[in-house]
Amino acid sequence: MRAVIQRVTGASVTVNGGEPRTIGPGLMILLGIKDTDTLDIVPKLAEKCAHLRIFCDEEGKMNKSAVELGYSALVVSNFTLYASTKKGKRPSFVAAAKPPLATDAYELFLQQISQQGLSQVKHGEFGADMQVSMVNDGPVTIVVDTDEW
Repeated sequence: MRAVIQRVTGASVTVNGGEPRTIGPGLMILLGIKDTDTLDIVPKLAEKCAHLRIFCDEEGKMNKSAVELGYSALVVSNFTLYASTKKGKRPSFVAAAKPPLATDAYELFLQQISQQGLSQVKHGEFGADMQVSMVNDGPVTIVVDTDEW
C-alpha cells in the first residue's frame, strides 16, 4: 500500500457533486492499494499515518503528531498512486488493486485510522468522482510505502 500524507491547514473532498466533507488542520491522506497487498498490513499503516510526527512543537521541530494535537484526517482512495510510466506516455494502472481487495482494504483502513485517536476522520468514496481541495502546510508531503518495510 502507498499513502501520500500531506500536512494541511484544511482540506475537503466533494463526492459526485455533493456537499464538501471538510477538515481543519490535520492530515490529507491519499491511499493507494496494490494488487499484491494483503489486509494484514492495514492496521500498521493506519497507526503509522495517524502518529507520524510531522507537526511542529514549541521549538519549531517536527515532533508532534496529528493525534497529539487533536487534529483530523481526510482520507481519499487513489488508485493512480500505482501508475506505471515505464512505457509510452499513457500511464498503466495494472498494479493497482481492483475490488474486492481494493474496497476491503480502503474500508478497513478507514475503520483502523478512526480508532487512532484523531479528532475526526472524513473520507471520500471508493470509485467515485471526487474533487479534492487542500492547503498544504509547509509544504510537508510524506510518502509511506509498505513495500519498503
